[in-house]
Amino acid sequence: MDDAELLAASARGDAEAFATFYRAHLSAVVAYCRNATGSADTAADLTAEVFAAALSGADRYRPEHDSAVAWLRGIARNKLLDSRRRGRVEDATRRKLGMGSLAIEDDDLRRVEELAAIGQSARALSAVVQRLPADERAAVQARIVEERDYAEIAAELRCSESVVRQRVSRGLARARARLAASNPDAEGADERLL
Repeated sequence: MDDAELLAASARGDAEAFATFYRAHLSAVVAYCRNATGSADTAADLTAEVFAAALSGADRYRPEHDSAVAWLRGIARNKLLDSRRRGRVEDATRRKLGMGSLAIEDDDLRRVEELAAIGQSARALSAVVQRLPADERAAVQARIVEERDYAEIAAELRCSESVVRQRVSRGLARARARLAASNPDAEGADERLL
């Protein structure tokens, strides 16, 4: 299911659909909150409130207006502004949904930092992939992002499987090199994504 279908199912009470949506977007939301606050602890609280608000408002999501990522960032921006006005992260939505307060341990804070790094690396990787030559970009998108098999991609691109494999290999090598050149610390993070 795509994001719109997952959120529609979530609005109807499908917990598994929301769990899938949550897992797909967690690192992006954590990265946004971590970068905006500079605090792993506050980022964890904000992230929880963002997803609680997303669950509570899933029936109001309109894919024709925004992507799910843009919608979540809008929620995160509003929650961040509210928290700055109040001097704390408001947990009203979590309480309304019957979710308890967060007990954040050191392991949780390390996980926030890890997810923030993955989210940042994913954004950097996405930007690098968009700058690949069109044939490599199409092959990398189909194989790595969409996880399609080589035969299917070859049929769609009207070339052999070996050509698709070569394009994917070259595209990933080019993406890794560009990531390493733009940020020497990104090398370890991009390996998790590639």
